[in-house]
Amino acid sequence: MDTSYPREDYLSTSAHRQDPASTILSPPPRDHLIWSIFNTIYMNFCCLGFVALAFSVKARDGKVAGDLEAAQRFSSKARCYNALATTGSVVLPLLLVALVITGVLHLSKLAQESVGFFTYQLSGMDEGDK
Repeated sequence: MDTSYPREDYLSTSAHRQDPASTILSPPPRDHLIWSIFNTIYMNFCCLGFVALAFSVKARDGKVAGDLEAAQRFSSKARCYNALATTGSVVLPLLLVALVITGVLHLSKLAQESVGFFTYQLSGMDEGDK
């Protein structure tokens, strides 16, 4: 079993060899490596930043090896995982803060109502005893 990388039979297929005159020049796919590193170090929500980093490295390897189709696939996956990691790391703390604020407001309203209830009962008992 041959485990060498890259495999020569895979690289020598006719899909990778095209006529230079018929090729359309397109920009190489982005690998989103900086975004992935940022998500891995600072906002690693559910390890999505690490997964995005792995796909970014694969995209960069594919771009260097000349396999632009694989690089485009891995680049797309890296972008999706980076978006998920960034969204999860920004939205969930904001949601948590909103829940804490609404909880505090609800508890303060309950506390004011209970203070009003007890002061009404205590003042009613003082007047009836006289």
